[in-house]
Amino acid sequence: MGLRLLHLNLHGLIRSHDLELGRDSDTGGQTLYVLELVKGLAARPEVEKVQLITRLIIDRKVSLDYSKPVEKISSTAEIIRLPFGPKRYIRKELFWPYLDDLADQIVHRLRKENQLPDWIHAHYADAGYVGALVSRRLGLPLVFTGHSLGREKLRRLLSAGIDHDQIEQTYSITKRIDAEELALAHSNLLITSTKQESEVQYARYGRFNSKNVEIIPPGVDLNRFHSIDSNLKEEEKELNKLFKPFLRDIHKSPLLAISRAVRRKNIPALIETYGRSPILQQRHNLILILGCREDSRQLDKQQREVFQQVFELVDKYNLYGKVAYPKQHRREQIPSIYRWAANRKGLFVNPALTEPFGLTLLEAAACGLPTVTTDDGGPRDILSRCENGLLVDVTDLEAFRDGIETAGSNTSLWKTWSMNGIEGVSRHFSWDAHVCNYISLMEKRLKFLAPRNWTFANNKEASPIGQKLIFFDLDNYLDQSKGLSILRNKLKDHVLNCDIQLGILTGRSIKAARYRYAETQLPPPSVWICQAGTEIYYADENKSDIFWQELITVDWNRKGVEKVLFDLKDYLELQPPEHQAPYKISYLLKEPSDAILSLVRKRLRQSGLAASPHLKCHWYLDVVPLRASRAEAIRFLSLRWGLSLEKVLVVASQQGDAELIKGMNTSVIPSDHDSSLDGFRTQQRVFFSDGQDSVLDGLKHFQFFKSH
Repeated sequence: MGLRLLHLNLHGLIRSHDLELGRDSDTGGQTLYVLELVKGLAARPEVEKVQLITRLIIDRKVSLDYSKPVEKISSTAEIIRLPFGPKRYIRKELFWPYLDDLADQIVHRLRKENQLPDWIHAHYADAGYVGALVSRRLGLPLVFTGHSLGREKLRRLLSAGIDHDQIEQTYSITKRIDAEELALAHSNLLITSTKQESEVQYARYGRFNSKNVEIIPPGVDLNRFHSIDSNLKEEEKELNKLFKPFLRDIHKSPLLAISRAVRRKNIPALIETYGRSPILQQRHNLILILGCREDSRQLDKQQREVFQQVFELVDKYNLYGKVAYPKQHRREQIPSIYRWAANRKGLFVNPALTEPFGLTLLEAAACGLPTVTTDDGGPRDILSRCENGLLVDVTDLEAFRDGIETAGSNTSLWKTWSMNGIEGVSRHFSWDAHVCNYISLMEKRLKFLAPRNWTFANNKEASPIGQKLIFFDLDNYLDQSKGLSILRNKLKDHVLNCDIQLGILTGRSIKAARYRYAETQLPPPSVWICQAGTEIYYADENKSDIFWQELITVDWNRKGVEKVLFDLKDYLELQPPEHQAPYKISYLLKEPSDAILSLVRKRLRQSGLAASPHLKCHWYLDVVPLRASRAEAIRFLSLRWGLSLEKVLVVASQQGDAELIKGMNTSVIPSDHDSSLDGFRTQQRVFFSDGQDSVLDGLKHFQFFKSH
């Protein structure tokens, strides 16, 4: 049996043909790389099956292709589209509230398959978050590729003078960095494109482990990108027609830039540099391929701003007749555009502020077009191997101008760079080499991974938790509920008839929980999730589920956590010993503040501790193993005993209960809930009650008493 691989690439528009590269800030080099990797893997005999999961989109503004649940790429590869969030196409920064739902869907889908994948490969932070949850729940090895990183983006934006609150509002940067930390904590393998990416960018993360890193530069399809073309005259004619409306003298040597119209690509700096240099204007035309657009007013805000800057700078320096920025081009024309520029002794210019790799640099090099590029990340590795151009500081416009002027002034050097690029790409950056290295790593690492030591429920095994399950919070809802007597009578018959089972969520020990629960006179629960999600007990058993214990205690370091948080004693104090547990450290806040959560999380990360803080009811802070929580315990039970999450209902009412509401289970929010939960009113699987019998209202709404 060959390798079975599952790729997650959630944002952008991705299909097996005619990629809409440059359509927006989410559809760029990453989508191209992932699709080419999937196709390359599927063509190899070592690979049995490769699947790519992305988002199902139903939107009149985009192609119907993106609404197909399954798209066959080949006999061994397919794209699977799953719905999460709004049906319409949205930018990736708006995904975060819906990713738990997707993780549940993927787990449910994989659980039904006869054979699980050997690896999950998550691309970018959003997929990293989902991949971490799926990996955790199914015990599957995880590969993570960030493509670009939140901490690096934040650093660059702050240095550019952009306000932190504005960055947060536009990019959801905190959620992105949190997701990257989670992905790194769960990854068995981290694939980067460059050494700098690993040693400088990933090294800023607390959960980064250098032992997990492998550097595999992306490859170039040399069947498409090459320097010689028998159809040169036809290509010339077609491209002349594309650029001629913009240019007075189409025969001038071109400065070519190909990128998406996003701030990070720094295209306005290139126009500014060109506009300030009479030498560059005399020698060169400037050709900008910035994706396709029908009407700039229909672009997203960031793209509109970039194009507005382009138009204003062309006007400011009176560059009409010298700069081309065509509205449309076809993807299959891109190799021809590189060759067209190389045939005129042009240069490829990459002015990006950050460049994790820079696939366009390799494409240009393969076509014999030398490069002047940003001195950051991938370009350093590429030019060190190919020796086909110059690295420049693109934030210093004088240095940037000098670099381009120097590169375009020496014909002999241009020829050397052109030949070096063609040879260097062929030797170091072919797509075949990339795929072979990738497969070799997968097979090699797989041999050293320990298999999961628990199995899913089978039909012969009796489930102790029934076919429907309602979870109550013993410490809050049942402690304060005024409608207990009505609830007691309604549940009694259904629980006795085994239609519905009860589950209890609590921060207490099992002994204290049972003592308090007896006072409610409710039917006996079938399952108890105790000590803030770190212990699971069934019915009246006194021994916790050993499989759950083994899953969550990976790398747990209780003493390390206490030591790291010790100097926060002005904000936190340890609760008495009776409220502590082997896998839970409980604190009491001296003053209620949500800010303490991010502070504690930061401390734990910086120390590389596999622990996670949870704030409950504004006053109570529990630190538990990274893989433990009440929500994760519920998902463990669902998998362990074959119970669909859609048949799990959770009553949530307090600050800190948000984790219980996300995903595929249903939730009931009583009328006297904490205001922090109001943000979930738009969620389909959440019922907000206005009456006193809130739980009963919710049970009726979700038809929970109905037999099916």
